[in-house]
Amino acid sequence: MTAVNSAPLTFAIPKGRILDEALPVMERAGIVPADAFHDKKDRSLSFATTREDMRLIRVRAFDVATFVAHGAAQMGIVGSDVIEEFDYSDLYAPVDLEIGRCHLSVAEPKDGAGKIDGASHLRVATKYPNITRRHFEAHGIQAECVKLNGAMELAPTLGLAGRIVDLVSTGATLKQNGLVETDKIIDISARLIVNRAALKTDPRVAQLVETFRANAEQVAA
Repeated sequence: MTAVNSAPLTFAIPKGRILDEALPVMERAGIVPADAFHDKKDRSLSFATTREDMRLIRVRAFDVATFVAHGAAQMGIVGSDVIEEFDYSDLYAPVDLEIGRCHLSVAEPKDGAGKIDGASHLRVATKYPNITRRHFEAHGIQAECVKLNGAMELAPTLGLAGRIVDLVSTGATLKQNGLVETDKIIDISARLIVNRAALKTDPRVAQLVETFRANAEQVAA
């Protein structure tokens, strides 16, 4: 066994909405976190697994992509929204896990956003500035993005931005805050992501990719 293959693998998983759906998918691939992972009082960010050669790190979704792209983690699971936002060249997303489904949309107040901004220059609140700019540029519109990490729906109400770009699942939160969807940008699902260098140099990574792929195909069949 080479020195590369004797090093422990690090698998990054996101806090939040995808996690509950991701755990059964990981278990089918043989990645089961230690009991401490499920202890609500445990504030650790790194956990052992039933595989002696693998540990889990639990971080924010946006950070999953960063850890994997830079090789601090060899693999992970994250929503395709994060992959699209960062567009890291060292990140490869070989398997759609068919979980965490939602979509990224533009939304504005029911009575329109004209009171807050005009047609040629829009101010948009979002935590996806890159996706947002690309979307509006494709429509010939310059978008000024106001970066928020949450509570996006408050931005139009408080006059911070006329529109928001955010994840939408049922649409209930938009409705409760007086907003309506005006344009769907992309459909979202969770993906297995890997570091390209690790995929080329560590056979364990390639083997796990095939395991996740086979399991996803079996579930989809």
